Amino acid sequence: MADKPSRALVLYGDGLARFLNPSHTHLHSLASLASCGFLALPHYPPSENEGARIIREFAELLDACEAYNENAEEFAGGVKSEDKSVTASLSERFTGMKAALITQNSHLKCFGNKIGLTTLQLNDLVGVSHSLEVSQLLASELLKLLGFEEGKTLETSQFDIIIVHIGAGEEQNGLLDTEQMNDLVGTLLCSAQPGTEISSRLHLSVLMSYGAVSGNENSELSLSVAKDENNSELSPFYPRQSYTMKGGKPRDNVRHQNPILIAQWQNAVTRKDMVDTYSFADFKENVGNLVIPADRFLHEVAFKLWKAPKYGA
Repeated sequence: MADKPSRALVLYGDGLARFLNPSHTHLHSLASLASCGFLALPHYPPSENEGARIIREFAELLDACEAYNENAEEFAGGVKSEDKSVTASLSERFTGMKAALITQNSHLKCFGNKIGLTTLQLNDLVGVSHSLEVSQLLASELLKLLGFEEGKTLETSQFDIIIVHIGAGEEQNGLLDTEQMNDLVGTLLCSAQPGTEISSRLHLSVLMSYGAVSGNENSELSLSVAKDENNSELSPFYPRQSYTMKGGKPRDNVRHQNPILIAQWQNAVTRKDMVDTYSFADFKENVGNLVIPADRFLHEVAFKLWKAPKYGA
């Protein structure tokens, strides 16, 4: 644990995990330095469209499913509303945490407003034309919003946490999909090299999901370890994995296939796993953390920001 509260940057590649390959060297470098693992999601509701899936899985990451459920019909039907949710905002839930969401998805932006996020678009940060590479300019602007300027940490910052949502196939002013996610991670790692002030205060999380998943591509990407756990006679004798439990009771909706891949890094704060590549197979074989439910993700990050009690304590 750091001696001062961290400031968090979350890069969420929605649907980008399937496009990872050996050329994404910066993502692999991050994984080799980081604490890695998986975030387990619930099963898809029947007849869910792609827009609703994007909102629902994002809501899981922020433990804001109640807010999503209040407006599920709205998101399923593509009708936007600017009405505030009756659900407590992130600031109310996490000790005044100042949070921002950067996305090009209009429905996700609407949902962010409902749960108290300050919502921005990439154009708000990098403009339409500029001389620098997009990844360099965006990294610089993100760090400024978190109170990091010219390698120094300012006493105050505009935000405690920024979440950048990048969806598969979305044109984002030049920041497009996995290639640019890789470039952005490389720029951030360069800015937060060990020994700099940034490295000890920036908590970086990179999440990569599989997006919409068809039934025939689940088997190779499964977290389940008990081959006979569905056998009605033998299932009581298999111990429950912790991510399938909540409050001492089994969760009734856990999807074991196609989880979100996550790598988290903060110099001298996060654990280093024995991982070499940012991939499902390497994570499953070599990480120590393995799996947590997706709705616990923000609680763990908020702890690093001194905005929540220790998760699991």
